[in-house]
Amino acid sequence: MLKRSKFETTQSQIMHRAEDLISAASNRYRITVQVANRAKRRRYEDFDSPAEDVMMKPVLRAIIEMSDELTQPEIIGEV
Repeated sequence: MLKRSKFETTQSQIMHRAEDLISAASNRYRITVQVANRAKRRRYEDFDSPAEDVMMKPVLRAIIEMSDELTQPEIIGEV
């Protein structure tokens, strides 16, 4: 029996979001580095977070956040 995660994002959803990020980017290398940098930053921020948030790997969380920012620009506010 498979152990289900608290998060309802499946592998196929993650792959779809990653493909959307790559297709929207002008440079595949640059978007890969941006995802890696965000994941690295989130990993160090997770030390102060509750244990519930740590269940999702930082790279997966970075892909989800960045794809949400891509599809929902109102998340980022005007700077």
